[in-house]
Amino acid sequence: MFQVFAATPEDMGPDTIGAHAARAEAMGFDGLQVPDALHDGLLLAALALNSTQRLIVGTGVLVAFARSPMVTAIASWDLANLSKGRFELGLGTQIKPNIEQRYSARWGSPVPQLREYVQSLKAIFHSFQSGDRLNFKGEHYRFTKLQPFFNPGPIEHPDIPIFCGAVGPDMTRMVGKIADGMITHPTNTPPEYIEEVCLPRLRDGFAKAGHTGADFKLLLGPLCATGKDEITVSKQWEKQRQLLGFLYSTPAYWPSLERFGWVHKGQELLDMTRSGDWKKMPDIITDDMLEKFVPRGTYENIAKEYKTRFAGLATRVTFPVPQNPEDDALAAKVISRLKQ
Repeated sequence: MFQVFAATPEDMGPDTIGAHAARAEAMGFDGLQVPDALHDGLLLAALALNSTQRLIVGTGVLVAFARSPMVTAIASWDLANLSKGRFELGLGTQIKPNIEQRYSARWGSPVPQLREYVQSLKAIFHSFQSGDRLNFKGEHYRFTKLQPFFNPGPIEHPDIPIFCGAVGPDMTRMVGKIADGMITHPTNTPPEYIEEVCLPRLRDGFAKAGHTGADFKLLLGPLCATGKDEITVSKQWEKQRQLLGFLYSTPAYWPSLERFGWVHKGQELLDMTRSGDWKKMPDIITDDMLEKFVPRGTYENIAKEYKTRFAGLATRVTFPVPQNPEDDALAAKVISRLKQ
């Protein structure tokens, strides 16, 4: 039913990603998503690919505006070649304060800027493979020089899938128009939101591009509370409460709160960040909110919960790798059920 991708904790570093990827492959996962947060996503992807034989590895998502498209293109080209076509490039915009203040990079108009980012990548990939002159001229990016010395040349698997993260309406439509797939944010993954908000916007993008979206891949990335027993599930439940409290302190993620009538919760959380009251933020996230956003259940019944929520909405879902390797066999059964 689904292709199942392993989620990777954002604090996982280069010293542990290889073993994590090998475990995911052994459990039967189809793919692995690596973050780009505390550590470099492209480095993590390289190490994960080098530690596996069949696993698809994607960045979920790489912070685009902090990197020149040429830098991203060269690394992606190498990863596709290294892995014999198992690399997928996932891109996202992040938010303006992080781009300008954390990365000291330029934040323009995010939708046209990401559109040009993807378009310029495709132009660069074409020049790499064909040797044709590089001549991309846009409002945000301009690439007109690629001497033969700096062209890495053709590879066996040049068609690198490009996925984008999207939350807002214009971004989602744009992704449907130009990308190969979309990665949902945890805050916009409830099934009602996917069906009533995300999919209609994506279909608008497909129509503008003149296709049906039959080959478009939607990867749902929900938060998940699961484990071998209810004690473990409860601990994960509270962990996701903390994470949602942090995520919803960012106004960019409030559209789903608006959809369910909880936008006032986002304002409360934002006010708490301004006053420095970080520890009490999880208290704002009620059980009703958690139930809406977070699939919950032991390994025995979590596959059924996923299918109830997401069947017919997407072709791919993420699922967490157990913290304890002794639980890998139990998780492998879940993955098998999700794929049936």
